Amino acid sequence: MSAILAALSSDPNLLRCELHRLTGKVVLRSEARANALGVGTYAQEEVLLRRLAPDRDLTLDDLAPPHESEAVLFHAGRLPPGLSPEENTQPFRARHWLFAHQGPLPDFEPLRALLLQRVPEHLQRQVRGSTDSELLFALFLTNLRKLGRTDDPRLEPGVAGRVLRDTVREVEAALVQVGQVRTPPLNMVATNGAVLLATRRGEAPLYYTRLEGTGECSHCGVDTTTPETHPEVGAHRRRRTVVVASHVTRTNGWVELPQGTTLTVGADLQVGHLPPE
Repeated sequence: MSAILAALSSDPNLLRCELHRLTGKVVLRSEARANALGVGTYAQEEVLLRRLAPDRDLTLDDLAPPHESEAVLFHAGRLPPGLSPEENTQPFRARHWLFAHQGPLPDFEPLRALLLQRVPEHLQRQVRGSTDSELLFALFLTNLRKLGRTDDPRLEPGVAGRVLRDTVREVEAALVQVGQVRTPPLNMVATNGAVLLATRRGEAPLYYTRLEGTGECSHCGVDTTTPETHPEVGAHRRRRTVVVASHVTRTNGWVELPQGTTLTVGADLQVGHLPPE
């Protein structure tokens, strides 16, 4: 099963510090043979993607953006032979959205044809790779487009969460239509830099936690001896971050997202849950 890690922070300047705080708490490569590792971040109005080398040891510092960013989305998975990493590495990007999915879906070809019919032509043309995950992203964007909210910076987390939840329900209905009697894992995570969404379907767990501010940061060299008047002390005390992870080393301090539930997080970092309908 592939690995996902995502975070939305109150202070774009300290996202690197927040990732560093997760050292020893999350697993970045759940599969030793993971050969498609990607990370997406934000730089003001731009969305930046980086592919990471699969033949080196990976640390959380490698995921940190070289610039300030409100959010990060990382995915590590294994592509079968013949699939280009350039076109098929997650997360996928469209406008301000980043998206990652844990899969794969079984017997995807008949499902692919069925789902493509629901995606408008201009979004079909953006599906460059061959993975099920990229098509699921196109379906999510299609449903956002129906609301006219794809590029809305004021998109409410609850509204966005319902779109992601409804996308999963649409895929589940299509699976039944092509004869699948058992729903495979359909964990999806998406962010536009202002909201963070995660939905869990199937047995594969997703966890989340909320990091509260402290006056210490080993990454920045801020500790108990740093004067309270130092500006970095106040900034680190005010920081807050919500993290979503598929693989954690210990569950202490993490909340497992209930089966069928969609997590919604807004710019205020308030956590909401949408139950299945």
